[in-house]
Amino acid sequence: MKNFLDIHTTAKADLQEMIASARRMKDARNGRPKGAPDDDLPLKNRMVALIFEKPSTRTRVSFDVGVRQLGGQTMVLSGSEMQLGHGETIADTARVLSRYVDLIMIRTFEEATLLEMAEHATVPVINGLTNRTHPCQIMADILTYEEHRGPIRGRKVVWSGDGNNVCASFLHAAGQFGFDLTFTGPQPLDPEQEWVDFARAQGSTVVIERDPVKAVEGADLIVTDTWVSMHDPQSAKERRHNQLRPYQINEALMAHAKPDALFMHCLPAHREDEVTSAVMDGPNSVIFDEAENRLHAQKAVLRWCVGA
Repeated sequence: MKNFLDIHTTAKADLQEMIASARRMKDARNGRPKGAPDDDLPLKNRMVALIFEKPSTRTRVSFDVGVRQLGGQTMVLSGSEMQLGHGETIADTARVLSRYVDLIMIRTFEEATLLEMAEHATVPVINGLTNRTHPCQIMADILTYEEHRGPIRGRKVVWSGDGNNVCASFLHAAGQFGFDLTFTGPQPLDPEQEWVDFARAQGSTVVIERDPVKAVEGADLIVTDTWVSMHDPQSAKERRHNQLRPYQINEALMAHAKPDALFMHCLPAHREDEVTSAVMDGPNSVIFDEAENRLHAQKAVLRWCVGA
């Protein structure tokens, strides 16, 4: 049994095989209806619980469709339905669910919830997102970059904005896939030092550069994310906008990167805030390929978890 909890806790060879597997499955589906099953069905007769304490569009739909394409069935459960950690412990919930389902994907707030679920479940657990990391998104991003530009090893990735959970998983990936990462954003929103240290320990160059123009020079990939969370109070939203406005991705900033630099955003985006529509809809943007690749990358994660 294998859990997929984070990129930095998964072997490099396994990560590479998941990317290759995702590419093979994507190529094999070319021209097929979205609901048609794959030729190989490693989840046949398997039930997968999809737990959402946080609302979701891409994670919910991509996992649901992916499980079905692999021959399995899904049970979608919301946090309000389950009351995770309220009344019944997460450990007991994990033990009970393991008697009913074959895999668990959880999208939650606290990392501790994910880790407790994984510790006590007797079926594979997949991290669909926590406040601290978002590994499935970055697996899709690696797949997207490599299908457009070839191996990401040795490339320069620039993260602009808030050093949030997606940025954290990019730092994990920098160490595991061998690319360099430059963070540009205000000092209060720097990524966790633990993740910076992890990437550097693996041999990746990690740079903190406050000037976004200097940061993007020579960039192969520029990535950003929303400035505010739906759960942030209004005062926090206003403060974030003031802090992050200099780090907006626009055409003027993209002009300082390599001419063929790609732009990514995990979506949903607030157009004209963290990124302009001109960039999102421009020739360097691969945001919708990136969104599609959540499906293929997560199918590869599911296969890996069941040893298929």
